[in-house]
Amino acid sequence: MEKHRGRSRFIALCVAPAAILFFIFMILPTLNVFRMSLFERGAYSPTETFVGLKNFQMLFRDSQFIRSMQNTILLIVVVTVITFALALVFAGILTREKIRGQNFFRVVFYIPNILSVVVISGIFSAIYKPENGMLNSILSMLSGKTVMVLWKDEPLVMVSIIIAMVWQAVGYYMVMYMASMSSVPQSLYESAGLDGAGRVTQFFQITIPLIWTNIRTTLTFFIISTINMAFLFVKAMTSGGPNGASEVALSYMYGQKDAGLYGYSMAIGVVIFLFSFLLSALVNKVTKREPLEF
Repeated sequence: MEKHRGRSRFIALCVAPAAILFFIFMILPTLNVFRMSLFERGAYSPTETFVGLKNFQMLFRDSQFIRSMQNTILLIVVVTVITFALALVFAGILTREKIRGQNFFRVVFYIPNILSVVVISGIFSAIYKPENGMLNSILSMLSGKTVMVLWKDEPLVMVSIIIAMVWQAVGYYMVMYMASMSSVPQSLYESAGLDGAGRVTQFFQITIPLIWTNIRTTLTFFIISTINMAFLFVKAMTSGGPNGASEVALSYMYGQKDAGLYGYSMAIGVVIFLFSFLLSALVNKVTKREPLEF
């Protein structure tokens, strides 16, 4: 009994520093965001005026905030679908097919993930440059005439951000899925092949179900992290422009804070927090499956 108590004390002492730091730097600031959302206050003013739910009432009548949330949801859906589809396909090809230089392709695909968002934004801003950017230069060469597409203008700005975000993320998840797929027994594919199942059928009937737990975990993580990554890309590439066409929820929140509407920006933070929490719960619920063993 005494030995058990001593072990419990030792575990508590080991966990306590991390728990205390988590409470101070995560729990308390989060609770303070909820508190500040009920007040009206300037960014650098110590004076607070309790306004209750007034900030939230203003929020849902704010057309610019609604547009920023629509852009956020668009990026979450489109970037997630494209990234995971490409990551799974590339991982399947590099794992199942006999391709020379597989390690080389792993490194090449993974490189974007080790670059900072600022570097990637600079690369794509140069590619999208209207006058002499690589993309317009290629289109001009193929068409035989000068092409001047404004890739960061209002109609195409979200497409441009989506391409950059997918390019940054796809290699990381491809490598993760390659590690999972390599653990699937080859005998399962051989048995399926003898039964007449082709590569595509094997991919959807064997590979995907057996690595579903990994897919589910990374999917939840990626969807939530996309909210933050969208802010970073927008801030570095477009600053929310042109005319707010690429504004996302987090960049709009920071803009309101910089404008001196501190309480209002905290209300936006609360909405984003609740949205992230509910989205995570929904994804976990929808993707829940019975684990398969092999």
